[in-house]
Amino acid sequence: MTNAFAFNAKPIDTAQLESLFFSPVRAFAALSVDLGEKLINAQLEASRAYAETGVAQLRSLASVKDAEGLKGFVEGQQQIAQELTERLKGDAEKVVALQQQFVQESQKLTEGSVKQAQASAQEGVKAATQTAAKAVSAANAAK
Repeated sequence: MTNAFAFNAKPIDTAQLESLFFSPVRAFAALSVDLGEKLINAQLEASRAYAETGVAQLRSLASVKDAEGLKGFVEGQQQIAQELTERLKGDAEKVVALQQQFVQESQKLTEGSVKQAQASAQEGVKAATQTAAKAVSAANAAK
């Protein structure tokens, strides 16, 4: 009785497996890790800037001693709000640009993998056709 789940790895072409599967997977994983790192760094940079702005505003508020100081603080809030709005817009644009770059590079990786798979399939078909032709010729010669 044979084991239906037995797996013989010897007939697998490891170079072909490497080029068609492992190499593209590693390339995509590296691309994903790079995107993750860039997004984390962008988020850390933005968080630091927002925290520094918040602390600066708290220090400014804590230094208010009279009505005139309070008036100056409140008037400054409009400028701070405008700066934060610009910062948020810039941060959002940065994230969108990173994601677009990721999509473009992913498409390049996919296109390269598809071309490589097509070439490999064509080679396989060519080899199978040649083997079949030899078998037919041998069978005809044996008759």
